Amino acid sequence: MTLNSAPDDKARRLQDLMWQIEMGADEAIAEVPRDRLSPPPAPAPAPVRTARAVAPAARPVEAAPPREPAVSAEVLAARCMSLHDIAHALAGFDQCPLKRTATNLAYIDGNPEAGVLLIGEAPGREEDLQGKPFVGRSGQLLDRMLAAIGLDRHADDPEKAVLITNVIFWRPPGNRKPTEAETLMCMPFVQRTIALVRPRLIVCLGATPAQRLIGTSEGILRLRGRWTSISADDQAIPVMPTLHPAYLLRQPAQKRLAWRDFLSIRERLDGGA
Repeated sequence: MTLNSAPDDKARRLQDLMWQIEMGADEAIAEVPRDRLSPPPAPAPAPVRTARAVAPAARPVEAAPPREPAVSAEVLAARCMSLHDIAHALAGFDQCPLKRTATNLAYIDGNPEAGVLLIGEAPGREEDLQGKPFVGRSGQLLDRMLAAIGLDRHADDPEKAVLITNVIFWRPPGNRKPTEAETLMCMPFVQRTIALVRPRLIVCLGATPAQRLIGTSEGILRLRGRWTSISADDQAIPVMPTLHPAYLLRQPAQKRLAWRDFLSIRERLDGGA
C-alpha cells in the first residue's frame, strides 16, 4: 500500500504502519525490507565531470584518382600513324593474354614498301624465339614458294618484295588455335596495318586470316584460288586466300593447289585480270 504521509512526519508514518497491522498486513510485500521510518539517505553527489581530451577530427581520406580505363585495341590502333607506331603500341598492349605466355612479339617482317602483304595465323615456336613471323619450317617453305614467282621478303625493290604479318602477334601456348577473343583483340592492328601499307594485293595464308578479312565461315579449301576484295580507306584491295605452308608440310600433295594460287598472284602482279 502507498503511504501518503510526508517523508519527515514520523508520527504519521508510525500511525499508518499500525493501521496496516490492524488490517492484517503481517509480512513485507517486497523481497528486501525498506525502512520507511528513517529519513531517506542524502542523494549521492553528482559525479564531477572532468574535461576529456577530444581527439582531433580525422582528416577525410582523399579518394584515389580513378584509374584510366584500359585503352581498347580499336582506339590504340587508330592512333598509330606508322608500322613503327603499331609495333610500339603492341609492345605496351597488355590486354591480350597471349602476351603473358609468349617470349617475343612477332609482328612483321619484310619490306614495308612492298606491294604484296601476306597474312598468316599466329607465330610458332621459332617465330616466338626470333620475334618475326614465318621463320620456322613453314616460313622456309613460304620463302621458296615466293622465290618461285620472283618475290623475296628481303628484296629492296618494292616490286619484288613482300611484307609478312599474322592475325595473332604472340604465340598461343602449344601452338593451339587462337580463340575468338584473342583474334578479335588483334584484328584492329591487322586492319590498321593494311590501311597504312595500302598493298596492291593481300595473300591470306590459311583459313583464319581469310575468314576474318573476307567475313565468311567457309573452309580454306573452298576459299582458296578465288580472288575477292576488301575495302580499306575506300580502296578496294584484291585478296587471294591460299593454303598455309604448315598445312602443306603435313599434306605435300596439296602443294599443286598452292602453286596454282601463286601463279594467279604472279599474273595479277603482272597486270593480268
